[in-house]
Amino acid sequence: MALWKPDPSFYPSARMAIQAPPERLAYVVTFDPKTALGKSTAGKPDSLAVIDVDSSSSSCGRIVGRIELGAGNELHHFGWNACSAALCPYAPHPHVERRYFIIPGLRSSRIFIVDTKPDPRHPALVRTIEPQEVASRTGYSRPHTVHCGPDAIYMNALGAPNGEGPGGVFLLDHDSFDVLGRWEVDRGPQYLAYDFWWHLGHDAAITSEWGTPSMVENGVNPDLLLGGRYGHAIHIWDLRKRRHLQTLDLGAEQQMVLELRPSHDPTRTYGFVGVVVSTKDLSASVWTWFRDEKGWHIRKTIEVPAEPADPNQLPPALKPFKAVPPLITDINLSLDDRFLYVSCWGTGEFQQYDVSDPFQPKLTGSIRLGGITSRAPHAKGGELNGGPQMVELSRDGRRVYLTNSLYASWDEQFYPEGLRGWMTKIDCNPNGGIKVDDGFFVPFEGERPHQVRLEGGDSSSDSFCYP
Repeated sequence: MALWKPDPSFYPSARMAIQAPPERLAYVVTFDPKTALGKSTAGKPDSLAVIDVDSSSSSCGRIVGRIELGAGNELHHFGWNACSAALCPYAPHPHVERRYFIIPGLRSSRIFIVDTKPDPRHPALVRTIEPQEVASRTGYSRPHTVHCGPDAIYMNALGAPNGEGPGGVFLLDHDSFDVLGRWEVDRGPQYLAYDFWWHLGHDAAITSEWGTPSMVENGVNPDLLLGGRYGHAIHIWDLRKRRHLQTLDLGAEQQMVLELRPSHDPTRTYGFVGVVVSTKDLSASVWTWFRDEKGWHIRKTIEVPAEPADPNQLPPALKPFKAVPPLITDINLSLDDRFLYVSCWGTGEFQQYDVSDPFQPKLTGSIRLGGITSRAPHAKGGELNGGPQMVELSRDGRRVYLTNSLYASWDEQFYPEGLRGWMTKIDCNPNGGIKVDDGFFVPFEGERPHQVRLEGGDSSSDSFCYP
């Protein structure tokens, strides 16, 4: 819907977005593991759940709305149709509205368009894009991540319809949601795909690597992992010309280079990427990419070691190693570019780092929830399994929302007893330090929650063109 003036949830800069009103609602995608894994056809449907997060509300911490979106899709990452990028000086659509969620099914390859208005507690399905349309117009399958860009809705996909590669990025029209086509003009050596982001002020895009659908859909393949076959590089692109420029290889022992978090300040050219595991010692890590007068570079700036463990407490996949790997599966960066949040899904640790100097992060906070062996409890939820996984941060940097499911087949490998879904909240001190909100805990019975989006935007929804 066109507006006479820009959407009030759009902000020219991250500095202004920090001053936005606090979120009152959180949106969470959920899926039923039995139908996702083909073990049942009678499980719960996938859904978009609406959570009241207004601390002054009598229903805070409860599900207050839900829309069901069919079974077996495995809803995963999702995003808004439009955001602050619409205010960029070259954007052709400054009057679009942050209204629709673009929700891909990672297993089904369907894409659901959900309208959050007029009643944000009761969203409505307005269109379903079938996998055949995605495949015929792009050559891609298994859509994964959504970002609202200045000129279109950007999505990426893990691979091709046959389950192999390459994966890449494609575009949807902002108004009709039609699939426009493949983004890449010259992909260079890029084959594996996972996340993508950009530095809008420098016409640079960044992509990361996981694996093709055949490499990931049935769980971690030990032969591929130990052989260094999963993704271990990021790629630099010319955003406007859609051409591959450079590969930054972290080394084959750095397996599964996933979440990208560029600086929110558009005058800067650095960012952070998480690495799930090192085959050398089971550690996990965060790397900082940057550009200087000599070009693009990347270096390791955070390393989290594995923790020794009794093999009797470990799932079969980890028993030979006698240790719990941290498994960094998500990271998030505050809008002021000061604090980086790191989810260690294996150990159950959630960390906060001061990254005012992006090359010298300082650990400023740590809490534990769940974990493969620790099962660290929540005051309201009791002993937990799973661990901090998807992490979303409020625009003012004061609240973090966590969910605990990674991916159905991977959940089964690392938590074979069955992962019990939950969402919780972490309170953040603006000067550093984090604390679990003991009163906020949302259980998901018989289903698993994944990504969280916040009303009006959050710290990973928008990109900005002004400092």
